[in-house]
Amino acid sequence: MTRIPQAERRGEAIFIATLIASTFLMGSSFVAGKILLHEGFSPMMLVGWRFFVAALATLPLVYFDNRKIFEALAPKALSFRDASAIIVIGLTQTAAVMGLLFLAMTSISASTAAILLFTNPIWVALLGRLFLGEALHKARILGLLLGVIGVALTIGLGPDMLAGGPALRGELIGLLSALCWSAATIFNKRAKLPMGTWALSFWQMLVGAVAILGIAYARGETWPASVTVAQWGWFLWLAIPASTGSFGLWFVALAKGGATKASGYLFLAPLFTVVMSFPILGSSFSWLQAAGGLLIGFALWLINRRSHARKADFDEALAKGRP
Repeated sequence: MTRIPQAERRGEAIFIATLIASTFLMGSSFVAGKILLHEGFSPMMLVGWRFFVAALATLPLVYFDNRKIFEALAPKALSFRDASAIIVIGLTQTAAVMGLLFLAMTSISASTAAILLFTNPIWVALLGRLFLGEALHKARILGLLLGVIGVALTIGLGPDMLAGGPALRGELIGLLSALCWSAATIFNKRAKLPMGTWALSFWQMLVGAVAILGIAYARGETWPASVTVAQWGWFLWLAIPASTGSFGLWFVALAKGGATKASGYLFLAPLFTVVMSFPILGSSFSWLQAAGGLLIGFALWLINRRSHARKADFDEALAKGRP
């Protein structure tokens, strides 16, 4: 069997490192957000200002990526269709996903909402098969399903998971949040917009922030009259590393690999949340959570094993003159 070239192995390592960094920052956002919500911050207002600051924080990165910042944000090749696509990504990836997620958490637990949100890779895999022609093999399907179970074990199942009434409505809203994330992932991959990663990150977060803030003020939410230094610290972490960093790295990962493959690593985000919650929030770590972590690792191996095997077999066939 033909050996994988060193350049390809290096590219794969960079791809995995990018996804790990992105999911770590995603996981940290749950910790920072939970602290601020516990201390009295209004959810929609917090989400709106979080992404408004995050959008502004991307501007230096846009500049370093392309010294002509205005051309980077509004390239000449950008058509009306492209601009419309950016608005759709912002409304789905930022406004709909985060807005619906926090709305769901008004009637269900954060654990239940997180479990529903991170069913996203299953929907990405299915939508990726339908709209991008990405392979969806049995091993990958099994890995995705096991990953969802692992997320449930790692975060912890809530007693309201299958309850009716307001809880059921919240669960459906949480599931809709995951579907919006999946749609944004596929749409972004298919749109092939003529702009850099950081420029796209700026626009999608700014569009989403404006939409969320409009909803927040319409709901009568307000920013706290007094904010401590520690709270500002958590907010800035939430807005910049956990938003600008995680979203930017996520787009980089999408550009380097398939939507299905990249989304499989999203199972790491809740695992990182649990690990960070132990020392920061004083959360306990049960044997079920440990089992969930192991299940997540096995699921990731299943998701990616098939693609490596097919690539190696294809290279061997080429070497033998059998394309």
